[in-house]
Amino acid sequence: MKELIEYIVKALVDDPSSIDIKEVTGDKITIFELRASKGDIGKVIGKRGRTASAIRTILNAVSARQGKRAVLEIIE
Repeated sequence: MKELIEYIVKALVDDPSSIDIKEVTGDKITIFELRASKGDIGKVIGKRGRTASAIRTILNAVSARQGKRAVLEIIE
């Protein structure tokens, strides 16, 4: 799932090398912490959070298919 998030986000931003995704695994849930540069964070979030919401929807669909739960946190 980390690779999927990385692939989607790197296609959106101007500086793909600034993208850093940290995976924190718990018992029932996996949290993905996404960090991007200041200039690219707006592109990841999108207007009114629509892009971030779409990424989260894809992530939820993939994780449900695997029988897990995943959350995406976008951190500046």
